[in-house]
Amino acid sequence: MSNLLFIVWIGIGATAVMDLWSIVRKSLLGIPSPNYGMVGRWIAHMAHGQFRHDAIAASPPIRGEQLIGWIIHYLTGIAFAALLIAIGGEPWIQSPTIGPALVVGVGTVAAPFLLMQPGMGAGIAASRTQNPNSARLQSLITHIVFGLGLYASGWAVKFICSIWQ
Repeated sequence: MSNLLFIVWIGIGATAVMDLWSIVRKSLLGIPSPNYGMVGRWIAHMAHGQFRHDAIAASPPIRGEQLIGWIIHYLTGIAFAALLIAIGGEPWIQSPTIGPALVVGVGTVAAPFLLMQPGMGAGIAASRTQNPNSARLQSLITHIVFGLGLYASGWAVKFICSIWQ
C-alpha cells in the first residue's frame, strides 16, 4: 500500500476512535460531544474574510456548515496522520510504536488551543469559557485518545494490508 493511502486510513481511523471516545464520554459522563457544525461555520466564514469571531455560535449560520465541519474534522485527522508519518517514516509504517503516536496526539492539542478556540471566540486554550481548566483537560484527554487511535489504526491498517498481500 502506498504511504499516502496508509496516511489516509490511519487518519480516518484515529479520528473515528476520537469520535467514539466522544460518544462514550457523553453517555458515561454527560459531557457534550463537539459540535463540528461550529467548526464548519468558522471555516466557511473564512471564505468571506472573517477569521475571528467573538462567539462563533452568535455568527450567522452557513448553509452546509455541519458537513463542512465534519469534512474538516476528518481532513485534519488525516493531516495529523501525515505529520506522524513524516516524523516516524517508513519504519513506523512497518512497525507502529506508541511513543511517536502519543507525541503527535498530544502535540495536536495545540491546534484547538492556539487556532480554533481563539478564532471561534473561546480565547487561547479556552480561556474565555466558563470552565477553562475543564475544557483544557477534556481537549488534552481527547487528543491523547487521538494519539492512541493513531497507534491502533497503524496496526489495523498494517494487519489488513498483510491479509490482502
